[in-house]
Amino acid sequence: MRRDAQLNREKLIESARALFAERGLNVALEEVARRAGVSIGTLYNRFPTREDLCVAVFADRVETVARSAENALSMPDAWAGFTLFLEQMCLLQAADRGFNDLAARGLPQADPRRGYELMSELVDRARREGVLREDFTTEDLAFVTWSITRTIEATAAVNPELWRRHLAMICDGLRAEAAHPLPEPPLSPEQLAGLMRGEC
Repeated sequence: MRRDAQLNREKLIESARALFAERGLNVALEEVARRAGVSIGTLYNRFPTREDLCVAVFADRVETVARSAENALSMPDAWAGFTLFLEQMCLLQAADRGFNDLAARGLPQADPRRGYELMSELVDRARREGVLREDFTTEDLAFVTWSITRTIEATAAVNPELWRRHLAMICDGLRAEAAHPLPEPPLSPEQLAGLMRGEC
């Protein structure tokens, strides 16, 4: 890539990162281009779709999520690792409105299997050790994300840390000793993927 083209790409990513963090993912792409000082045509040449732009903007956050899962797996206590991972994910959501929006839709990443496999390992380990309810699945992590997403949106102006109270309540309900039979089966991986893509 030519130096000027690389510079334009970097300016677009920085512009989108700032606007998404302030106002969420639905910012007009024309405004992203304007803040970057380039034409909308230049934006579309670099990023043909909004998703392409999101992949570039949030690549570092997605990698942070994967590293958080790896760190959680390295902890000797399965419950401490599982809950630390949830807390670190929620911290990222609370700090960035765009990432909060993105977390509710599913994280775009070059290798989606890596993130899924790490989270599945976290869930499986906690279940095996008897600290996480046996009927909890990796797909159920979406319920945690979706609910915290809404809490962050609803309470940010009143108390930006209130999501911690909500997460603590959720975690208490996920403990093995708190489990009661659930009335509905979990989402399948295919159903969850469809929901994230807005197909259901």
